[in-house]
Amino acid sequence: MNASALQEELRRVLWERIRAKKLSGLGLAKQTGFEQAYISNFLNRKRSLSLEGMDRILAAQSLSIYDLLNREEINNRSSSLSASEGDFENVVLAESEFAATAPTITREQVRDILKFKKSFLRRLRPAAARGRENWQRFVLMKVDAQEAASMCPRLLPGATVLIDRHYNLLTPYRRNEANIYAVRRNDSCTIKYVERDGDHLVLRPHNQAHPVSVLPLDARDASEMIVGRVCHVAIET
Repeated sequence: MNASALQEELRRVLWERIRAKKLSGLGLAKQTGFEQAYISNFLNRKRSLSLEGMDRILAAQSLSIYDLLNREEINNRSSSLSASEGDFENVVLAESEFAATAPTITREQVRDILKFKKSFLRRLRPAAARGRENWQRFVLMKVDAQEAASMCPRLLPGATVLIDRHYNLLTPYRRNEANIYAVRRNDSCTIKYVERDGDHLVLRPHNQAHPVSVLPLDARDASEMIVGRVCHVAIET
């Protein structure tokens, strides 16, 4: 798919959202900082976008290039990989705020990309509440010193954690073993053991020298607050 076809697919997606009354040309102009006429001319095929313009619209609408590729195109790209490359999947590393709130991590939000064996990722069982099926499943984030201290020795400063964002139910992954979760707090993430107590989530550290914290649900479902299960921890040496 060439650049012209990608822009045409982007038009189609935007018009679909406009017709569903989830978006307007004026709203998109405000989101991106472009003049409304610029957006209108693009939508009506009177102009094309620069790379910067396309990136800004994709970011504003939480889209990525992969959202514009059809399934056949993705399969063609996958089949062109060498056997060794095809055994691995790229997983993006993002800041905790984006890991917590962004259904799709955009290019501007990616700090790094690490490779994981596809066979490993496929073995991981999901447990997702409704509404998570459209979220990018695996995201990596770095653990800061404070979070690491509270979960020591399960986590250490500088650790990179793999989060399965399709596992946001309070269901044990393994019998008699508590899950470690990334949980939304002030549009960021905290890493803790989690349990529900009535209308609150109780966040417990592994290190007993650190305090237990409580988050009110405020009529929200617990799954909305849970970003995902920590399913792998990597420590740099």
